[in-house]
Amino acid sequence: MTTPVFAVVGHPNKGKSSVVSTLAHDDSVAIAARAGTTVVCREYPMKIDGELIYTLVDTPGFQRARKVWDWLQVQQVTAAEHRAAVERFVAQHRETGEFPDECELLTPVLEGAGILYVVDGSLPYGPEYEAEMEILRWTGQPSLALINRIGSEDHVEQWKAALRQYFQVVRVFDAVNAPFAARLDLLRAFGQLEQDWAPALDRAVEILESERARQQSRAARAIGEMLADVLSESTTRHLSTGDDPKAYHDALEQKFMQKLRDRERRGRVAVEEVYDQHIVERSEVDVELLDSDLFSTDDWYFWGLNRRQLVTAGATSGAVVGGALDVALGGATFLLGTAIGAAVGGATAAFGGARLTQIKVLTLPLGGLLLQCGPIRHENFPYVVLGRALHHHRVLSGRTHADRTTLTLAEEAATGLGQIDTDTRKSLDAIFRRLREGAAAHEVCDELAAAVGAILAAE
Repeated sequence: MTTPVFAVVGHPNKGKSSVVSTLAHDDSVAIAARAGTTVVCREYPMKIDGELIYTLVDTPGFQRARKVWDWLQVQQVTAAEHRAAVERFVAQHRETGEFPDECELLTPVLEGAGILYVVDGSLPYGPEYEAEMEILRWTGQPSLALINRIGSEDHVEQWKAALRQYFQVVRVFDAVNAPFAARLDLLRAFGQLEQDWAPALDRAVEILESERARQQSRAARAIGEMLADVLSESTTRHLSTGDDPKAYHDALEQKFMQKLRDRERRGRVAVEEVYDQHIVERSEVDVELLDSDLFSTDDWYFWGLNRRQLVTAGATSGAVVGGALDVALGGATFLLGTAIGAAVGGATAAFGGARLTQIKVLTLPLGGLLLQCGPIRHENFPYVVLGRALHHHRVLSGRTHADRTTLTLAEEAATGLGQIDTDTRKSLDAIFRRLREGAAAHEVCDELAAAVGAILAAE
């Protein structure tokens, strides 16, 4: 089975390197706004679990295509000799050092690479591009044109009309924002152009889809572990018997909150690594990775449950307590315990009534005191942490490796928890209740990962 090689070619500064970075899933590809960033060909193999599924070649842009085309036309050869003429051009001018960019970009094509010709659909079509397309057509290699819109103007239809005269397949492809499905569709399209490549590209699509599912599973595990740790975390401080515990409350609480922020941040990094996003940039104002702080309760109804959902969750928790009271009294309350517990639980969950963090003062057997801050027991806190994690995953999993902008996780673009089915919500409620009752993080990690995985799969 032949492993396909694609040479990404075109005019300078039209997004060729961005196409390579996105399709190779490689954020090491140099991308810059100035023309001429790529001066020599460089191969970017796409490997998954050590298996090479295709290779992208980043090439310099055409610099003197019109003069190259003039040289070829003078040869006065038949169509059967077009490729040989291009080979003679490269051989002759590589020796003299003339046309270095054209010789460099044509070499992988003449060695058998398929052609991905990239143009900027935000700029008008012009006849200067026809020399490039004629040269590429003379090579006789399978070719596909990509219309990459870099700016705000739209000249896509004009480009389509011109490109269809030179290329078997023409696609609009946003190199920076292309969805995962669009990338797979592009591979399938190339498989239709070259029969020898079809099995390899079908295999590539299959591998990429399987890898995507594995990434989603690993991300769910990373989020689940982060959730379990955050919800079971506490911070302690030893004091002497004569120390005033209140004097240490604020410092202990701040230390505790910072530990949770740090754990949430490590969870973000773990998810980014799952998707091979190694150079995600963040500005100083994005230190928390989200515009609102984890402990800003003003935003909790956005990231977590809304008031109606929270009353329901709190009522369920309260009903358990009230039901235990009914049993203890042998049913003498006629199930009023359940009703009262539900009412109190729902109201407390929705409207607060207690500090987010509570500090316990414990007396040690050998003398001294132990201050303990956490874990946080508020019913909405787990859903806030989960909602923020899901939003980060949505943004990151759709991000291409060509996107070098600062990772922005603003609330305006978020959907909070989104839609979670009833069974998953029940599972989460049960897990969070167990954590509030003192279950250790490692006891619930598998269940949390499964619940988060169901949410990610549904999205």
